[in-house]
Amino acid sequence: MNRIRRFFRNNSIQTKFAVVMAMMLIIILVVNLFIYIQTNVMVERIDSVFSSNVTIGELTETLGRVEDTVYEYLNTKGSGALENYYRFSQDYRNLIEELNSQNVEDRVLMLEKSIREMSESYLATADETVQAKRGRNVEKYKNSYAQEAELFRYINNYIYELNSRQFERNSENYRFLLSSLGILEIMALTLIVVVFLLSGFIGMVLVRKMVHPLVELSETAREVAEGNFSVKVPQVDSEDEIGIVTKTFDQMLSSIRAYIVRIRSSLETEARMKERELSMEAHLKEAQLKFLQAQINPHFLFNSLNAGSQLATLEDADATALFLQRMADFFRYNVQKTGGESSLQQEIGLVDNYIYILNVRFAGDITYRKEVPDDVGDPDMPGMILQPLVENAVTHGIRDRMDRGIIRLQVEKEEDGLQIIVSDNGVGMTREQIRRIYEGTADRSGEDGSTGIGLGNVINRLSLYYNREDLLTIHSEGEGTEVILFLPKMEKG
Repeated sequence: MNRIRRFFRNNSIQTKFAVVMAMMLIIILVVNLFIYIQTNVMVERIDSVFSSNVTIGELTETLGRVEDTVYEYLNTKGSGALENYYRFSQDYRNLIEELNSQNVEDRVLMLEKSIREMSESYLATADETVQAKRGRNVEKYKNSYAQEAELFRYINNYIYELNSRQFERNSENYRFLLSSLGILEIMALTLIVVVFLLSGFIGMVLVRKMVHPLVELSETAREVAEGNFSVKVPQVDSEDEIGIVTKTFDQMLSSIRAYIVRIRSSLETEARMKERELSMEAHLKEAQLKFLQAQINPHFLFNSLNAGSQLATLEDADATALFLQRMADFFRYNVQKTGGESSLQQEIGLVDNYIYILNVRFAGDITYRKEVPDDVGDPDMPGMILQPLVENAVTHGIRDRMDRGIIRLQVEKEEDGLQIIVSDNGVGMTREQIRRIYEGTADRSGEDGSTGIGLGNVINRLSLYYNREDLLTIHSEGEGTEVILFLPKMEKG
């Protein structure tokens, strides 16, 4: 147990997932091999049940051919009939070699022994008959043939009895094997269900253990983004990427707090020095200081995230560095572009960062497909337009089905502009919900740590920017939602 704890504490997320997945696959493989082997064994036993009856049928058929060729040779004395006799008699000898030759208490095996002994006598008598015919000894081959025919009838009767008893025994064995196969099916189904439940439980526990600290960290980051710098960073004892991110974030937050204290102390000292100045100048200075503080905090957060990214890069934590860098880019873009002008490629880059951050948060459950041709260019457009559409698809579309959720971003070139389609396979929307969005009464901005920009805000800004009302269309029928955005061509400036 201690080794397992040390393993999960000291190894990376990728290593943990790889080991757990390998263990699950090995368990599934072993169960499947067991079921496969047992099934093949049962099938082979079922096939072998009636193989004895097939052998007895071949025995009867070959015996009849031997008798027919003897009769044909006696009547025609042809070389073809003689060749057929020797060939069929040899086949019959090969078949009776497989019959029992020992004295046992089993009635079926004793029947086989009797058939084998009578068959040997029959073949010897048949050879005498053929040789007598070839020597033209009419009296001898007639007597031999009579004995041979009598033996032939006895053998057929014994073979018939053997076939009946063997079929009766095989039927009982077949019923037993069928019942055993049913039990095997129940066992296989039970094993599959147990392995499935066990794998799901292990996967859920592992994901929860790895994702829970990241969820707590994201909640802490959300509170920091809202201005609460006194929040306590959750403690993580692991040395994986999450532990590195948490410790780096804690150090960054401590630096921010210290910096804020220094800034506030400096501002208070300067304010005290200005107390004797004119009242209007004092009010003006206070407004300037508040404005400066409001600008410093988010930019210091960006710079600190970049510093954390550089530190993670120096420590070879590339995934952590990429995550911090994308978080910094995302926050910077949110502050700089909300309500302002941007470009198509910048907006698509923001969506890429947003999906990346969500996939880190939700362990890569969101499938994101982007189809952007190379010839669409990079036209100007209002800032923070595409990200709210994608955010709405995630939050209200696939939030409850992350493992199956698909977000698709498509850009298509039209003659008079560009068509951008944001679609999902989520729960869909009702006509009433769509109507409320068009009317601007369904915004749910600011929930769940979002950017605070609802679809009503997006529609209003598009209308003001392009001076048109029909630029955003929503389609949803039962399952999935498709938002179509049209960007008309506009001249530069």
